[in-house]
Order: sequence, then C-alpha cells, then structure tokens
Amino acid sequence: MPAVRPSPAATFELRHDWTRNEVAQVYRTPLTELLFRAQSVHRQSHAADRVQTCQLISIKTGGCPEDCAYCPQSAHYNAPVERQGLLDALHVIGVAREAAARGVTRFCMGAAWRQAPEGAEFERVLEMVRGVSGLGMEVCCTLGMLSETQAARLKDAGLSAYNHNLDTSPEFYGSIIGTRVYDDRLKTLAAVRKAGITVCCGGILGMGEQEADRIGLLHQLATLQPHPESVPINMLVRVEGTPLASMAPLDPLDMVRAIATARILMPTSRVRLAAGRKQLSPEAVTLCFLAGANSIFVGEKLLTTPNPPPDEDEQLLQTLGLKPLQPHAI
Repeated sequence: MPAVRPSPAATFELRHDWTRNEVAQVYRTPLTELLFRAQSVHRQSHAADRVQTCQLISIKTGGCPEDCAYCPQSAHYNAPVERQGLLDALHVIGVAREAAARGVTRFCMGAAWRQAPEGAEFERVLEMVRGVSGLGMEVCCTLGMLSETQAARLKDAGLSAYNHNLDTSPEFYGSIIGTRVYDDRLKTLAAVRKAGITVCCGGILGMGEQEADRIGLLHQLATLQPHPESVPINMLVRVEGTPLASMAPLDPLDMVRAIATARILMPTSRVRLAAGRKQLSPEAVTLCFLAGANSIFVGEKLLTTPNPPPDEDEQLLQTLGLKPLQPHAI
C-alpha cells in the first residue's frame, strides 16, 4: 500500500517575503479550499477550540484632530459621539478588574489622540497600564502616534501590546485619511518594536476599497518582520455624520476571505475578529472562526460602536464548542 502524503494544506512556512502576486493567489483561492487550508494552518500553531476574549475601553473620547473618514471620534465630523476627557485611572483599573473576573485575558485602552501627549495625561495612562498589568492581564493601548521614548516608558510600565492599524493599502490610504501619511504609521510600529512591545496591527474592510486594496493591506502586514503578534480584521461600522455613513454593506464572505488569507500568511499571529461583528450573523461569525480567527472583543461596545451583548457571545461560543483562552496561554 503506497504511503499517504500529507496534504499541502496541512503545512505552512513562516515567511516575510510574500509578493503581492502570491498574496493575491492565496486571497483568490476558491473559498471552500481557502477555508480548509486556513483551518489546517491554524491548527498547527493554535488550539482549535480556544478563543481569546478581549475588552476595549475608550479612555478619552472624541475631539480627535485626525480626519479618518470612518471614525465618529474625528473633530472634523458631526457624528453622535459625546466628547469625554481622559478617564480616572482608578476607574479604568476597576473596569479591568471586573473584566478579568469574567474571564477576559486582554484589556485594551484607546484614546482619541493624533499623538500621545506628554505630561500629566501620559502619566495617568502609565498609571492605568501599571494597574491593569498588576491584575495579570495582557495590556494593550492605542493612543495615536508614539515617540521612541514614550514607547519605552509604556514598556517599563508593563504594556504588553500596542495597537496601530494600517487600515488599508498604501494606494487607498489617501482616500480615507488626509491628516497623516502611511509612513507615519510605520514609524510608530518601528518605535513599538524597538521598545520590545508586541504589535497589534490590522485593517478595516468595507470602506469602498477594491479587492486589490485588501490584497495590498494583507501584503503589507505579511511582509512586516516579525509579523504582528495580533492582527485585528475590522468591518466598517457606518456611523451617521461620517463620510462613509452611506457606504454599501460589506459582503460577509469578504470578511471571511480576508481572515483566512491573514491566517495563511501569518500563521502564528492571533487573528482578531474585531469591529463590526454585530453586523454578522452567527453563521458568518462561525465561518470567521473556521477561517482562523481566534480572538473576539467582548463587552457592549468597542470604543464608541456597538458590540454583541455578552450573553449572545457566551451562547455562540458554547454552541460551537469554543472556550475562552486561559490567562498567559499565548
């Protein structure tokens, strides 16, 4: 009887030299084959039945000077978001403590700044990071652009990860954001890496980009060295008052396809099914998990946009036989 050869779908090679054409070939694979390949790759680096639950809180809301067309926190738009100054550190640490008691293992704090400030506000953020880290949780921040000195101080305070998304392809970026350039984002990622903080970096689908732009975004992420340890894939949440409020809804299968491609290109990264999940049916979310997503954000909202209620998340995970990742089980 001849020996059975392992399926090519069951193997992966950790690469950082993907060409855009190669990424396009993966992305355009027939969907059922793409899902099979992604799930096969996923199981080699991750527990098939585990999903990390994260919670995201807005620690400073609204009034951002950036003009990101998708963001209701931009001062350029008349979106229904109430401005709120930087929260008290003890309040934020208390929210994190409650999240930890519910089994959340990663706590993320976001502030609507273009550039992380110096002075008292930054000191308060450091106090938050120290407090959340002391609870034994992974701590992630997204504060806008960072200097190398700020990144080093966040690392010393106990920051686990820094989120700074590329959003879309370099070619489409200027259609969405005019107040900073793509290279600004790459410089912040470099400062984070230099400080020894892990990188959380992904993008947003459904902003009017073409397939080539989704491929371009995934190519940019997959050629970062090392790959981002966390890759959030977001679906645009259309908010009244923003330039993208009337954008046509994204086909959920485009979300599935992007997640599967990310899993194949970046096999050891944690791929996070992030904003926009409330717009997906349970069946679509199931396909995202099958495609290799192994993290979700829990809680009633993500910064300022809605998220599925906790009981729905618990029921879905139970139905699928998925369990929350235990602390420090990366």
